Amino acid sequence: MRQLIIAGNWKMHKDAQSTEDFCNALAQYLVTHKQMRVLPLIAPAYPFLEKALKILNGLPVEVAAQDVSSHLEGAYTGEVSAHQLSSLGLHYCIVGHSERRQYHSETDAMVRDKQLRLREQSMIPIVCLGETLSQRQAGKTQEVILSQLNGCFEGIELQTGKDVIIAYEPVWAIGTGLTATANQAQEAHLLIRNWLKEHYSEEIAQNVHILYGGSIKPENIYGLISEPDIDGGLIGGASLKIEDFCKMIDIAVDLINSGSK
Repeated sequence: MRQLIIAGNWKMHKDAQSTEDFCNALAQYLVTHKQMRVLPLIAPAYPFLEKALKILNGLPVEVAAQDVSSHLEGAYTGEVSAHQLSSLGLHYCIVGHSERRQYHSETDAMVRDKQLRLREQSMIPIVCLGETLSQRQAGKTQEVILSQLNGCFEGIELQTGKDVIIAYEPVWAIGTGLTATANQAQEAHLLIRNWLKEHYSEEIAQNVHILYGGSIKPENIYGLISEPDIDGGLIGGASLKIEDFCKMIDIAVDLINSGSK
């Protein structure tokens, strides 16, 4: 059985003090709660990764980076390599987020190269993909998702399926307040899982965690993660408040304890 992952992508939010305050509160919460098959994960900005790691050390939570360079090392001002992230003790990193694609012109080939750099350091990529509103309205959702999968995973060898996380994030639902219905999200997640089965194996397809992202909040997360192929959420704005983040973890725990997942 796949565990549920409640992942917070903080984007360019929080400073040193607010990161420390959040992590201290999360640490206190984790000490008094047993998550069972729920894995909390947070992705602070680069400058605060080490601070988060130190505060949360030894607790059942992971810290991830929001991006990584496609280069090994060298004269690439402003870039951060997979080796540098790994040397901090990080095990996870987001790649291919729609905001990176939109504002930094990242392509599927670049996302694949970033995956390769992370894998060389035994890190787990969180690969983001999803369609725009115009693509959905044009009936191209499946075409876009399959094209992104083919590009992002070209030449990528998956060993177990536990060595990657995929996040389906319909671009039209990110930060807009719009959310895919549970049925719409499930359809996309099943498409992704079937693609994994076809290109890798049934075992790998069943092992891969596929997260949903796009205006998730405590009020709607239950219906989304109740779907059979939705293994948690990659959450933006609602992950910035410790109360909301912990509430979403609690909802995931309740879902598992109910036997529905």
